[in-house]
Amino acid sequence: MKIKFRDAFGNSLLIKRVIIFYFGLITWYRFNWVNSTKIQGSKILKDLPKTNVLFVSNHQTYFADVACFFHVFGCAKWGVFDRINFIWFLLNPPLNVYFIAAQETMKKGLLPRLFAYVGSVSIKRSWREAGKEINRGVDPGDIRKIHTALNSGWVITFPQGTTRPYAMGRRGTAQLIRNNNPVVVPVVVDGFRRAFDRKGLLVKKRGVQLSMTFKEPLQYDKSDTPDDILRKIMTAIEQEPALNQQTTSKAKKDTE
Repeated sequence: MKIKFRDAFGNSLLIKRVIIFYFGLITWYRFNWVNSTKIQGSKILKDLPKTNVLFVSNHQTYFADVACFFHVFGCAKWGVFDRINFIWFLLNPPLNVYFIAAQETMKKGLLPRLFAYVGSVSIKRSWREAGKEINRGVDPGDIRKIHTALNSGWVITFPQGTTRPYAMGRRGTAQLIRNNNPVVVPVVVDGFRRAFDRKGLLVKKRGVQLSMTFKEPLQYDKSDTPDDILRKIMTAIEQEPALNQQTTSKAKKDTE
């Protein structure tokens, strides 16, 4: 068996282990002691293939949501499900986990750059850059990077491309699914917006109940159009515009 020293993008696995260990210690404390975290449905992870799995989720902070995913996946690797208080996973964390993020976000400061090294598939937004609305085509190089990540392991993506609740989903996620035919696992997160700042690096409030719920893999087929797939995704991650009207008061409370 050949021993690997670098991931699919050429990053050192040793350095990734070190970064995950130190970031993991900090976030483990925040998820289990500063706040509490409820995980549901993570037992489905044990039956998933090792590659070509896409997790689609709503998005509440830039980094805290992703950090929680790493904790769930790390615990699942050791056979621990529906909780993330098993700190020992940090000694042997999963290294084939990637997340899709805006390139400009991952270059803003030392901490984002370190976090990017762990597993960011950094892409150029086709609709927004430097706080301004733009309209440009998708970079073929970005598509290749996502394809590489899926072939190497599990990939996390946030189809809304923003932390704003009930924002419209991006068709690029649906097209990605049509082109790569991955196992698609919907995930719903909550509480992170109340507990952390927008970046997810600073604690804003203590004692918040955080939650992450994994749902059964999304059912879709080749006859589905990108719009069909996108509608299924937005329903599964509970971000349909119709739900916005039903939970307006809750959303406002989240942003306080």
